[in-house]
Amino acid sequence: MGLLAYLKSQFILQLLVGFVFVVSGLIINFIQLCTCVLWPVNKQLYRRINCRLSYSLWSQLVMLLEWWSGTECTLYTDQATVDQFGKEHVIIILNHNFEIDFLCGWTMCERFGVLGSSKVLAKQELKKVPLIGWTWYFLEIVFCKRKWEEDRDMVFAGLERLKDYPEFMWFLLYCEGTRFTEKKHQISMQVAEGKGLPKLKYHLLPRTKGFTTTMQCLKGTVTAVYDVTLNFKDKKIPTLLGIVNGTKYKADMSVRRFSVKDIPDDEKACADWLHKLYQEKDALQEHYEKEGCFPGPTVKPRRRPWTLLNFLFWATLLLSPLIKFACGVFVSGSPLLIIGFMLFLIIASVAVRRLIGVTEVKKTGSSYGNQEAKKEN
Repeated sequence: MGLLAYLKSQFILQLLVGFVFVVSGLIINFIQLCTCVLWPVNKQLYRRINCRLSYSLWSQLVMLLEWWSGTECTLYTDQATVDQFGKEHVIIILNHNFEIDFLCGWTMCERFGVLGSSKVLAKQELKKVPLIGWTWYFLEIVFCKRKWEEDRDMVFAGLERLKDYPEFMWFLLYCEGTRFTEKKHQISMQVAEGKGLPKLKYHLLPRTKGFTTTMQCLKGTVTAVYDVTLNFKDKKIPTLLGIVNGTKYKADMSVRRFSVKDIPDDEKACADWLHKLYQEKDALQEHYEKEGCFPGPTVKPRRRPWTLLNFLFWATLLLSPLIKFACGVFVSGSPLLIIGFMLFLIIASVAVRRLIGVTEVKKTGSSYGNQEAKKEN
């Protein structure tokens, strides 16, 4: 193990990185709260400011992927598609198999200038998560409970608000509704069999209601749908904790662009289109399983320095007084101060670990297709 790799694996250094993210996030959330006074006066100015503020927070996570772990992202697509990136409002359909799939999506958003304005249809529980959920709230993320009877009005209203968004946005949809696990896959394929739909090998059956509703509400704003299928070289199963430990992964992303004009307006036909798309995604994953790559030409967008510079700014701003304070505490020799500072470090470490835990596969769940769970809900 090299010196740099050794340092990245040290808990104290990871804790400092986590401290910068958490404290800078709280500062950003406070500034976002202050910008709310702009909403009734100049809604578009409020949005542009919050795009920059969210970028300042999310880019720290992208920095971990790109600069800390050195993870590489390769796109399998044509140059004509790449030329459209960051120049139009789009819906992104991404498979939900890995803990860091959102992070790979964010790194592409960053490289094409839409990280701050990226959107997602997120589950309601995330709204309460400090930093992540709070930032999303100010960014007008659309939240749902995944119960259509309760979500209908909230989702329609949230999507309608985005029609006049001033920045190009990539709206991410996890159409599978939950992260892939073998148990969920078995349940999902039972549902597919019951509905007379082709079974999928590498994906869950897509939930069409969120997609058709988003298409309906954002028609005229969104010009394309990007289908993204993600996998990792050497059958690696990446984790966010692995990224924090400096583990390097190689991500491959197949990207296909579909014009909204070519997608049916009728709800049932649109749902059928989505099912067909997932059958094609499954075929792409089958190809990757056999060949170790997706078909087609490759593009490797260069990482930009802004994520690293943004993190260094916050690290300089926040770590200097922290280190100075820590030195003062230990020099003072006061048992009370030392114990208090140690308790602060323990609380901070637990907070960082809890944030990481939000992404863990074993802690994500869904009652999709599970009639017993639905009855309990």
